[in-house]
Amino acid sequence: MAKRSSTLETTLLALEMLRRIPRAPRSITAGELHAQLVASGFERDLRTIQRQLDMLSTHLGIERDDGSAPYRYRWLPHARPLAIPHLSPQESLLLKLAEEHLRPLLPAHLMKSMEGFFVQARHNLEPDGNARLEREWPSKIRTVATSQPLLPPKIVPGVLETVSEALYHNHWLRLDYKNAAGRRTTVEVMPLGLAQQGPRLYLVCRYRGFDNERSLALHRILSAGQASTIPFDRPRDFDLAQYDADGRFRFGEGALIRLRFRIDRRTGHHLRETPLSKDQTVTECDGDRLEIAATVVDSAMLDQWLKGFGDAVDGVQKEAVA
Repeated sequence: MAKRSSTLETTLLALEMLRRIPRAPRSITAGELHAQLVASGFERDLRTIQRQLDMLSTHLGIERDDGSAPYRYRWLPHARPLAIPHLSPQESLLLKLAEEHLRPLLPAHLMKSMEGFFVQARHNLEPDGNARLEREWPSKIRTVATSQPLLPPKIVPGVLETVSEALYHNHWLRLDYKNAAGRRTTVEVMPLGLAQQGPRLYLVCRYRGFDNERSLALHRILSAGQASTIPFDRPRDFDLAQYDADGRFRFGEGALIRLRFRIDRRTGHHLRETPLSKDQTVTECDGDRLEIAATVVDSAMLDQWLKGFGDAVDGVQKEAVA
């Protein structure tokens, strides 16, 4: 691939800067803009960004507020920016929802690189704007809990950022970890996946020297650091979706069983609408009960779910599936 000329690189940098400079009354410092650009792959020092901003503010409708350091920059309200695409109301809504729901699942540098667009999206959806229907949409939707809601556990500051960056770059991690029993260990792990289960986040990883996977709760990580700058080769035999399908996040080992049980008709009515599996069968029984049969992954979560029905469930049978 041909190498870009310095002129093209400078032009692309200027265009990217212009996209990220907000309109009045909002503003941005050279340092904030520099952090966003670096996170987006523009390797320039802060002084270069400052010179570019000074040049742009001289020739375009960009105001530099030099009343106090650090200086702040913004498009003037009456300025007509270059014809650089701006976010539509629909794009602003999508970005707002993405920022809210994906923040714990995206690497910190990607979130930082998108900060300028998140700011623009929030501004576009402010009450004094024209996007009334898009602004109202978040208040019209809700993800509701299927069990007793719990507050998320506290994660040590910096741990999520370090873990997600190591996962993104395929770098070894050194963790100071305390398990549920209170046992504290220092381990080096190969990060393979990040999963959100209700209010909790889990890191799927392999310990150095082992070839099996473990799930570590992020809120039990006391500290995290990069163990090596040399990336590892991601195992070809690992698939996060299959790991989940095997019931590993439900404290199972992937063993399939044919589950049978009887349940009170009224209590079990929802299983007709939301079955346990595609091959589930429902049989009417005497005494106002239903017999349910389904092929599922055996797990501790399944046992807990069945016990949660109390006397409404009986006759539980499990048969291994070859």
